[in-house]
Amino acid sequence: MSEPTHHEPHGGTLGSRLNWLRAAVLGANDGIVSTAGIVVGVAGATSDRSALFTAGLAGLLAGSMSMAAGEYVSVSSQLDSEKAALALERRELREQPEAELEELTGLLEERGLTREVAFEAAEQLTQRDALKAHARVELGIDPDDLTNPWHAAWASFLSFTVGALLPLLAIVLPPSDWRVPVTVVSVLAALVVTGWVSADLGAADARRAVLRNMGGGALAMAVTYGAGALLGATGV
Repeated sequence: MSEPTHHEPHGGTLGSRLNWLRAAVLGANDGIVSTAGIVVGVAGATSDRSALFTAGLAGLLAGSMSMAAGEYVSVSSQLDSEKAALALERRELREQPEAELEELTGLLEERGLTREVAFEAAEQLTQRDALKAHARVELGIDPDDLTNPWHAAWASFLSFTVGALLPLLAIVLPPSDWRVPVTVVSVLAALVVTGWVSADLGAADARRAVLRNMGGGALAMAVTYGAGALLGATGV
């Protein structure tokens, strides 16, 4: 018999952690690109350090709060749906247990078990914890690990903030002539990292993800810098 490969991911817990990590990387990526677009755009219009810092900080706070609020609302809606589905399942188990046992048996059959094995497994799962069995097999929900909107909101807030800090610091710390080049290089380097990590987590082509990430960031900075330079030249 071959030895088990311990490096292979198993179980929903690891999948959940990977999803959270992927969301954190994408949140940081959004913070990098959106804040870089703001500060580079303002840098195209003015070299005033105070104006650059104010614009960057405003973008950081607005973006992080928006991400947190959006994630909280989204996950809260998901949590409400999960609770409603569990309440319905709880009532069905109480009012028609035999039908629910047959339903669980059928679901296990669909996963490749024979009728006899599926029925025996359904009986054992029902005796142990009927609600948890139906929630996991039928609904894909773990009643002991429901989504938490506050966790999602804080994760989005922090990941966006961390990402946004890079272009903010890169635009205000160097001397005036170096601000835009340092920011562009720093942002593109960071986008290489976030692109590679997100591709690795999703088992995708890293080179394509990195190029796509860098291209999007470079385009955003070029457009906003051009707009800022145009507005600065016209004195608007």
